[in-house]
Parts: sequence; structure tokens; C-alpha cells
Amino acid sequence: MQHSKKIMVIVLVLFCAALCASISGAQGEKVNINTAMADELTVLKYVGEALSQRIVEYRKEHGAFESPEDIVKVPGVGQRVYDANKDIITVK
Repeated sequence: MQHSKKIMVIVLVLFCAALCASISGAQGEKVNINTAMADELTVLKYVGEALSQRIVEYRKEHGAFESPEDIVKVPGVGQRVYDANKDIITVK
């Protein structure tokens, strides 16, 4: 009985390690602000549904962003949002 508990604990630890690796890998992906849909943009810090929709609308009206820094041109997206996300946003 004791042996099966140890195996169970080992399996649980391995499962948790695999899950954590999967989550950290997904978080390491870049978000292309020129192609991402509104729901994809909500993974950015400080970007909710309304702001993500505003980013998409701005892109439709003004064309593609030339640089990640251009996201601050969107009304409601300030330097704080850019600074919090600059390592994960891309335009390529």
C-alpha cells in the first residue's frame, strides 16, 4: 500500500511539472498586434475586452502597426500598457 502512494505522488509531481512547463511555454509566445484578434489581445497585461477591441478597430482604420511602440497610439493604451507588454508584443 505504501509503495502505491509513493508512485501516486511521483505521477502527480510529474504531471504538475509538465503542466507548468506547458503554461510557461504558452506565456513565452509573442503576440502579433497586427494579426491578433480581440480575444487574443486580452492576454496582454492591462488589456481587457474593450481595449482589445479598440486596438483591432484602430488597426482597421489606420493600417498595420509599424513597430510595437505604435500601440500607444491607440486611445486608452498608454506607456504603462506598452511597458508591461513590450517583451511579448511584435508586429512581425
